[in-house]
Amino acid sequence: MSTGASTRAAARRTVAVVLLAWLGAGVAGAQGTTRDTTPKFDIYGFGQGDFVIDFKRNDPAWFDVNRPSKLPSNPDEFGANGHSYLSPRQSRFGVRATFPTRRGDVFANFDFDMFGVGRDAGQTTIRLRHAYGKWHQVGGGLLESTFMDLDVFPNILEYWGPNGMMFFRNTQVFWEPIDDAKHYAKISIENPGASADAGNFAGRVELSNVFPRFPLPDLAAAYKLTTSWGYIRGAGILRDIRWDQVPTDTFDLSGRVTGWGLNLSSNVKFLGKDVIRLQFTYGAGIENYFNDAPIDVGAEANFGNFRTPITGKALPAFGASTYLDHNWNPRVTTAIGWSMVNITNSDLQTPAAYHNGQYASVNLLWTPVTNVLMGGEFQYGRRLNKSDEFSFNDYRLQFSFKYSFSQHFGGQ
Repeated sequence: MSTGASTRAAARRTVAVVLLAWLGAGVAGAQGTTRDTTPKFDIYGFGQGDFVIDFKRNDPAWFDVNRPSKLPSNPDEFGANGHSYLSPRQSRFGVRATFPTRRGDVFANFDFDMFGVGRDAGQTTIRLRHAYGKWHQVGGGLLESTFMDLDVFPNILEYWGPNGMMFFRNTQVFWEPIDDAKHYAKISIENPGASADAGNFAGRVELSNVFPRFPLPDLAAAYKLTTSWGYIRGAGILRDIRWDQVPTDTFDLSGRVTGWGLNLSSNVKFLGKDVIRLQFTYGAGIENYFNDAPIDVGAEANFGNFRTPITGKALPAFGASTYLDHNWNPRVTTAIGWSMVNITNSDLQTPAAYHNGQYASVNLLWTPVTNVLMGGEFQYGRRLNKSDEFSFNDYRLQFSFKYSFSQHFGGQ
């Protein structure tokens, strides 16, 4: 046999051995693998009925929630005391899906409840809660803002929740460079002109005849450290808020401010089965990220400037939320706590402008069987105006009946 023929035969034998080894490894891997490549779906939700007795009164568009900013700002607002309501608006439906691929799982979530906001405030209508997806470290869509910490929300019946915590689902694009059992980090750019109650941002700039403008998205970042006793989380946000008077006349009220905020939150395990939920926030021009706070920019006198006699001020705000979730036994729980928002008002805001809001509640909840929850809750709300010495205290009872469902389809 010639040298060339021998070389070609040796090459063929080498290729055959490699192919057999590759096929063998593939078969063995297929036989021994535990990776599930089937798409997975979870359908979930609940139907809920709420019975609310309000011993005082609030804005009728927000009848079934305890929001201090929606309490009367003068003695005659919203009519007489004493109201009762029944509402199904907390009811929810959603789908989660995971799609395995050769390059990692793709996750998506879509859900809604029936709690109308914005132009639908007070109505029973579809409200989108989540519509987002994630692949590896990158995701985007509508979900909780990076600036907020959802784990601070206590186990309560009232829908809106503590006014002093950050609670805002915002459209965003995010990156999670670190996500393990101990460390978590996230950075996002978020929609700059939105608010938690779906109001027009023009209504959050207290200047007439101007149009808000946002050249840049809001920038938020967070880091979370998990320990044996719980976790601690820090977050920050930076935003550019501008407004233009169009057209200008003798006066030009156009301007801009920089909004910023710092948020520190924690869950602390207590007595083995209880959790203390804490959050403290300070910043300026970030009221729309609070669970319940009014305008972000207030009118401020600009003395000595004839062309711009009035300008805008990013209103400083401090928020706090402290709650204890206690388990009496596996089926009976109590949540008790307090929350607060304090606004440093600008000098041209009216005497009746919102200055301080207080929120508190205590409940007793019972889960008699799996997927059924019922209980009662006492709620307190307080509003204090800027300088006219008017304040209003609200007292409410809520009884809720919740029936949950969930079903898994697809892979393991």
